[in-house]
Amino acid sequence: QVQLVESGGGLVQPGGSLRLSCAASDRIFSFVAMGWYRQAPKEQRELVALITSNGRTNYADSVKGRFTISRDSAKNTVYLQMNSLKPEDTAVYYCNGKRAATDYWGQGTQVTVSS
Repeated sequence: QVQLVESGGGLVQPGGSLRLSCAASDRIFSFVAMGWYRQAPKEQRELVALITSNGRTNYADSVKGRFTISRDSAKNTVYLQMNSLKPEDTAVYYCNGKRAATDYWGQGTQVTVSS
């Protein structure tokens, strides 16, 4: 069973930075794509950033220029560098790995942006 374990969340002031990590129990190149989603209270889960197996990236408009997704294949880890954080970035952030017919999810990590 594939496991995705997120870490790096926490409380940060507006304008601050955090880096989230997602450690996979399997080779990250075995996934068609890996990404980060977030879900705020009473909101639907939404895509934040995605990286495909061939390295293409995709970002939500709301985070373009502020967030960067990257990966380290030697560590089987995907990262989300979040800069210039805003209160509206507050949410639970989930790591996702996609294979042909299956989505795998981590347990989520809370990010709170508040002064």
